[in-house]
Amino acid sequence: MTTKLRRYHITTFGCQMNKADSERMAGILEDMGFEWSENPDGADLILYNTCTIRDNAEQKVYSYLGRQAKRKHEQPDLTLIVAGCVAQQEGEQLLRRVPELDLVMGPQHANRLQDLLQQVLDGSQVVATEPIHIVEDITKPRRDSTVTAWVNIIYGCNERCTYCVVPNVRGTEQSRTPEAIRSEMEELGRQGYKEVTLLGQNIDAYGRDLPGSTPSGRHMHTLTDLLDYVHDVPEIERIRFATSHPRYFTERLIRACQELPKVCEHFHIPFQSGDNEVLKAMKRGYTQEKYRRIIDKIREYMPDASISADAIVGFPGETEKQFENTLKLVEDIGFDQLNTAAYSPRPGTPAAIWDNQLSEEVKSDRLQRLNHLVAQKAAERSQRYLGRIEEVLVEEQNPKNPSQVMGRTRGNRLTFFSGNIEQLKGRTVKVKITEVRAFSLTGEPC
Repeated sequence: MTTKLRRYHITTFGCQMNKADSERMAGILEDMGFEWSENPDGADLILYNTCTIRDNAEQKVYSYLGRQAKRKHEQPDLTLIVAGCVAQQEGEQLLRRVPELDLVMGPQHANRLQDLLQQVLDGSQVVATEPIHIVEDITKPRRDSTVTAWVNIIYGCNERCTYCVVPNVRGTEQSRTPEAIRSEMEELGRQGYKEVTLLGQNIDAYGRDLPGSTPSGRHMHTLTDLLDYVHDVPEIERIRFATSHPRYFTERLIRACQELPKVCEHFHIPFQSGDNEVLKAMKRGYTQEKYRRIIDKIREYMPDASISADAIVGFPGETEKQFENTLKLVEDIGFDQLNTAAYSPRPGTPAAIWDNQLSEEVKSDRLQRLNHLVAQKAAERSQRYLGRIEEVLVEEQNPKNPSQVMGRTRGNRLTFFSGNIEQLKGRTVKVKITEVRAFSLTGEPC
């Protein structure tokens, strides 16, 4: 890599999801030492984050690309990237159409930008549109943070969802001991971290495989017990956890989240489909009615809690009516955030060899319709923050506006406000929300 200052420019088309992805990718580029350039012609790296909902958005991308491809003939060092839905849909055809491109990456790969770019800088032309297995984790734009940290508490998964490759790849469930988890959290507290997210592929299964009790004689068999046990770790101010499975989610856990002050009011519970027949084919082990009851119960205890989830469209055999049941669930519940994916067959999974696969056109159409509704509902959910005072844990400077800092509310909404990162990083600030968007907020410190 050269030492001269490298400048980047991102143009975003389409929905809030794309805007959120662009914010994440901008963050990654800044961590790599790039600086934002308002003018694309002054940038050494240009990224188009694309949308396929309307044809004109797609045509626009091609006309922008044409201009920059010409420029690349004079400036071979220019790096050209197409990300987002057009990239996912067109894949290698994009390279055939615009051979000057360095990197074509689908939306699921946004968090991998640094690794992919490294391959480009090492001289490769890269296409990353292969479907990543549905990673049932909350998205990780903050991996390099010095404020928030991830702590794995259980590895592997014993579920056998028919679409998922995780059990084959990661093996059976293995819980870490409460003592090991607590000592890792204590170390993070000493290092100055303020927030910890406890992670597991299926976090509600925590403890099932652990023997009896701790040396003190206490039973530590469940996630609820673990939250109790680690709650008073010094210096850690916030605790989150993900990913929950509706089959094992308990009222006792909801009650603990309400009672333990450090545990944030944010639940990530994938539902995958809003149709019972599809859920059965997926081997998820619950019905959409049960899923709705869980959300009702959470809202009974914590009316303001944020709910995020994962959903898959275009599962083999999914009819239009069954897909509409998923839309109805999303419409009724109103998620704060939803990670969506079109079904893609993973090698070694049962559903991959079924003969009722849907066409790419149907899958892509359903995904776009779902994403459109998700952005609309998230924007409605955001309205409740307007004028409110929220506690924001400051993580970084806003890459697009150096006079602002950014962090998250307890409900996991990304929030921007003016302030100096040197003074505020790692501090929790009360912020009055003055502007709301589907997936982020802006406010003023008060």
